[in-house]
Amino acid sequence: MKILYLFTFLFCATLSFAQTNASDPFAETIESEDLRQLLYVYASDFFQGRETGTLGQKRAVTFLKEFYKTRGIKAGAGSEDYFQKMTLNIRDKEVKTENVIAIIEGSEKPDEYLVLSSHLDHIGIRKGLINNGADDDGSGTVSLLEIAEAFQKAVEAGNGPKRSVIFLHVTGEEKGLLGSKYYTDNPLYPLANTIANLNIDMVGRTDPKRVNDNPNYIYLIGSDRLSTELHELSEEVNKATVNIDLDYTFNAHDDKNRFYFRSDHYNFAKNNIPVIFYFNGTHADYHRPTDTVDKIEFDLMETRARLIFATAWELTNREERIKLIEE
Repeated sequence: MKILYLFTFLFCATLSFAQTNASDPFAETIESEDLRQLLYVYASDFFQGRETGTLGQKRAVTFLKEFYKTRGIKAGAGSEDYFQKMTLNIRDKEVKTENVIAIIEGSEKPDEYLVLSSHLDHIGIRKGLINNGADDDGSGTVSLLEIAEAFQKAVEAGNGPKRSVIFLHVTGEEKGLLGSKYYTDNPLYPLANTIANLNIDMVGRTDPKRVNDNPNYIYLIGSDRLSTELHELSEEVNKATVNIDLDYTFNAHDDKNRFYFRSDHYNFAKNNIPVIFYFNGTHADYHRPTDTVDKIEFDLMETRARLIFATAWELTNREERIKLIEE
């Protein structure tokens, strides 16, 4: 019986590692220099801090749309040329804005969806100064673009994902997670068929308050809240690929910062969809004009983006969708 168990374990592990190894050539296309070039544009003064509903935010969504279009990645079904338009009530004012949605359809299970998300907005201009939000969340936005491009290169090589991957750039995060709430209230793809959400919000810096001084880390929040399988898969993929320090400090249920409730994954979690929130922690430049591109650590950002890509690869290519924790 022990021999049979060992054989089964090794067989399953081999399958898992085979999937991970298959992703390696595409993960390696996510490079720090490409991230740097994208972020120097996206977090430039031209976008005026990307406050929801402003000219700068409109420029940002156009930039995102053109990225997907030029790379042959399709617009989300039901969107208006990549835009999910909405009118939000912000401080008793009606604000017209939009999410940006693109999709790579699965080759075998196209009706099951993994959502990768980041928020496209920031806090705009305050006291005459532009808050460019290089880390928050320019870093997550351009990481998502590079991950999408890596998946598209896999498609072009005849090795695309078995399940569909949705690339969701949400608006209004800084106004109260409004764009992600709008998506989950008005999904373009069924939430019942959404297997997980991987949310990327601030992945370009390090936390100066972190006790462990190893810079090669990422905070993970929420991975075990709804699905033990998701947590275990995440751990296994990390060990098989980049092998960085996965820090669960802010995943504690009594975390006084309440980060689990403060980014866009939460609207998916509220709908019983397993989530992982990737986060580097806050720093002195959080929500200040000093959150600039020159402070981004692109080597770390590359590694983190490759980890998220590899995790997404496993989720979209494994035989069975991950299961929820039984109540």
